[in-house]
Amino acid sequence: MKKLLVTGASGFLGWNLCQLARQEWEVYGTYFS
Repeated sequence: MKKLLVTGASGFLGWNLCQLARQEWEVYGTYFS
């Protein structure tokens, strides 16, 4: 399984990217609160 690191996963684009990618990828997200 491929891995994906998304920086800014709490933002609009990052969140949607995580939701789409997690079907086929192992997704890791970072965020700054």
